[in-house]
Amino acid sequence: MDFSNKIVVVTGSGQGIGACVATEFAKYHATVIIAEIDEEAGLEVEENIKEAGGEALFIRTDVRDEQSVKNMTLKVAERYGKIDILVNHAEVTTNGNLFHVSVEAFEQVMRVNVTGAYICSKYCAPHMISEGASIVNIASTKALMSEPNSEAYAASKGALLSLTHALAASLGPKVRVNAISPGWIEDNAWKKKKDRKFVALRERDHQQHLAGRVGRPEDIARAVLYLSSEDAGFITGGNFVIDGGMTVKMIYAE
Repeated sequence: MDFSNKIVVVTGSGQGIGACVATEFAKYHATVIIAEIDEEAGLEVEENIKEAGGEALFIRTDVRDEQSVKNMTLKVAERYGKIDILVNHAEVTTNGNLFHVSVEAFEQVMRVNVTGAYICSKYCAPHMISEGASIVNIASTKALMSEPNSEAYAASKGALLSLTHALAASLGPKVRVNAISPGWIEDNAWKKKKDRKFVALRERDHQQHLAGRVGRPEDIARAVLYLSSEDAGFITGGNFVIDGGMTVKMIYAE
């Protein structure tokens, strides 16, 4: 794949899957906008991409704040004249007993994970003037199945899937919109340097997956690049579960 002359905005790209996605796009010659609220993390990713010979620009962005997103998109449009690809990755989570998690905490998760994606799509889409423009939303398998004490995160990712096909209907055929639902992805290697720590995965962790291993951010990044490429020109409104088969494997208690 070649993304030369493509302008790619990746939200929440200072760490984790978002940082990996940004780095992969740069590897294939895209100019990447690091739209990230954490300045330290965003500048670190920008520096890493540039040191590897890629093109990147960090713009501090708070996806909860409409004016912040609007300012980011205007800066990109003024400098590059367009936006070709948007990856909505920015997210937060909160865990805790249903009766102890505040309504405010629930709404904060929804604000970032759903409203943030809506705001970014709203302001990026008018600048998506090139043929083959694409939006990819990073959802989660928790939109489709749950574990205890995950109401806010699960609800936000379920809503993001609905937002995906609604946007596909509203923006098509000019802009394709798809979602990816990652499963268990070990992203420690993609955290900012000061927060990285060794994570000891057990054999039983890997064996929960039909693919025989826990996922890596690169697994998701490659899928994002494919869905953003010309090869995926007939794909829109879809949700792609990338979880190594974990959600379809039958597991019985011993």
